[in-house]
Amino acid sequence: MSDESKLPYEEQSLVYRLKKRAEIRRQISTRKSVQEGKPDRMADLLDEAANRIDELEYTIAALVAMKLEG
Repeated sequence: MSDESKLPYEEQSLVYRLKKRAEIRRQISTRKSVQEGKPDRMADLLDEAANRIDELEYTIAALVAMKLEG
């Protein structure tokens, strides 16, 4: 994940914002999951969604490149 923290919010990618939000959730010491040392299911879901978006963007880019080549 590239560091987009210096960019204005509107210019940060959705993937970056989802992953950052997951990271922040995991660091909040008052969260029950953090206190119990358990996984944060919502943070995990945010990461999963970000990863899926990354995969789909890569797939789309590859398909477009193939289409342009042939």
